[in-house]
Amino acid sequence: MSAGTFTPRPGAAPVSRMILAQTALETRMLLRNGEQLLLTVIIPALLLVLFSSVDVITVPVGSAQRSVDFLAPGILALAVLSTAFTGQAIATGFDRRYGVLKRLGASPLPRWALMAAKTLSVLVTEVLQIALLTVIAFALGWSPHGNPAAVAALILLGTAAFSGLGLLMAGTLKAEVTLAAANLVFLLLLVGGGVIVPMDRFPGAVQDVLGLLPVSALSHGLREVLQDGAGLPWADAAVLLVWTVLGLGAAAKFFRWE
Repeated sequence: MSAGTFTPRPGAAPVSRMILAQTALETRMLLRNGEQLLLTVIIPALLLVLFSSVDVITVPVGSAQRSVDFLAPGILALAVLSTAFTGQAIATGFDRRYGVLKRLGASPLPRWALMAAKTLSVLVTEVLQIALLTVIAFALGWSPHGNPAAVAALILLGTAAFSGLGLLMAGTLKAEVTLAAANLVFLLLLVGGGVIVPMDRFPGAVQDVLGLLPVSALSHGLREVLQDGAGLPWADAAVLLVWTVLGLGAAAKFFRWE
């Protein structure tokens, strides 16, 4: 037996292993939280079924498209908003309030790795959301078009944009304020972000302003690809990229861990 075979080897695990472990933990905590499941899974699914079943979306006369063809891309955008922004802001805000972030910051896990784990957890949750919503939409008669790569690019940009804004809110406001503000923003963007209500229902000047919101750019971009079969909508991608840079930059500068 060679010397040192059973000698303890104290020290931190590789960063990649720590990130994967933290990602798995964050994902399990999110999926076990009833309020988070209501926000990220149940509400988008119910909205998709409800508004696809009632005649509230105007479809052009003679068009082969159905309400679900308009709604499905918007609901996918809503799912990204609910997970990357609202859910992450609330969860991170309360982690900060209860000192979880402070304790994790003192652990061998680097702070950037913690943020990476939270982002990966959001992406895992979004994959589950999108899979479920896609199955429901197909059951309702959805007929998507377009390039899946363009859809993936828009969703990744939307996730980055919403994550930056969610972390900025969670890292600068009190947890209770974050809870109220994140839910309020979710409701306002649900109505005014082109998710369910078509943008042409708003006055022209209001449309121009609402079109610059990240959820409007994401829902419009997904609709361009999945409903109309277009390529990557560069204008919408540019809006999401600007929000990504601004949100993540501000979060990196102003985020407080305590």
